[in-house]
Amino acid sequence: MTAALEICLTQLKWPKGVADDGTKKAGVAPGKPIWKNIGSRAVSAVIFALICIPPIYIGGYLWAVFVLLLGLRLVLEWVRMSDPNRDWTAMAIPMVGLTLAIGYVGQEQAAIAFAIVAVTAILAGLERLRRGGLMWSFLGTLYIAVPTVLMIALRGSDAGLSDGLKVMLFIILVVVGADVGAYLGGSAVKGPKIAPKLSPNKTWSGFVSGLVLGSVIGLIIGKTIGLDMTYSLLLSLPIIVFSVIGDFLESGLKRHFNVKDTGKLIPGHGGLLDRVDGLMLSIVASALVLWTVPTLWPGVL
Repeated sequence: MTAALEICLTQLKWPKGVADDGTKKAGVAPGKPIWKNIGSRAVSAVIFALICIPPIYIGGYLWAVFVLLLGLRLVLEWVRMSDPNRDWTAMAIPMVGLTLAIGYVGQEQAAIAFAIVAVTAILAGLERLRRGGLMWSFLGTLYIAVPTVLMIALRGSDAGLSDGLKVMLFIILVVVGADVGAYLGGSAVKGPKIAPKLSPNKTWSGFVSGLVLGSVIGLIIGKTIGLDMTYSLLLSLPIIVFSVIGDFLESGLKRHFNVKDTGKLIPGHGGLLDRVDGLMLSIVASALVLWTVPTLWPGVL
């Protein structure tokens, strides 16, 4: 869902060496064409956003099934990326465990769901023990399963504009605002890179501008739904910070496993994991804040 707004705003930049009227500047070598794949990227983003709207609004079993399908795809991409010598059990263990966990959290039995996630992570790690890389399977299972289960726990089963839907929209829109702000600020100001070996395009100016725009959007949404300004910021800031951490984490993982994208599911974007990396950790951060400060949004967790 974050992709549609990002594509519209982050691709409006002339390639290096091209003037504002679209002609080439004399003596300047053209850079990499920014417009490449813009059509397929925009169409894919809009279609993906439209597909997400009915399940997240209706909630309940429809949302649970939708999130399960997303989660199974994430497991597929993770195992395929991190386990080159995998066999069918490497896929089966986390997929079966995730399915069971989502079944229980969909019935509002979150404690059992997270117990299943923990057991599944241990089994996935033990399965990998015989060929090495135990921690990748163990941590990878948690990396996928915890935010996936939390997406259902936070949304809840009530249909329509419930508190659960408001929380999910708050998280998603703040992440979108942070992403867009980071691109606009980083492109305009540029400056020092945060971690060039992990992600060469992310700058401190982009981080600050993303922090500002994400916080402003959080305040606006909070005001609209009647959330106190302090609480809006208290929830927005960790969402923004952890969305950035999620981006860096995924970039580092892909570099470690020597892959460009986690898949080819979404034309112009790559895999599903490439699109939701920042959102996944933001979901976890939001749940921790709401659990630590239950008065912030009563009844959500």
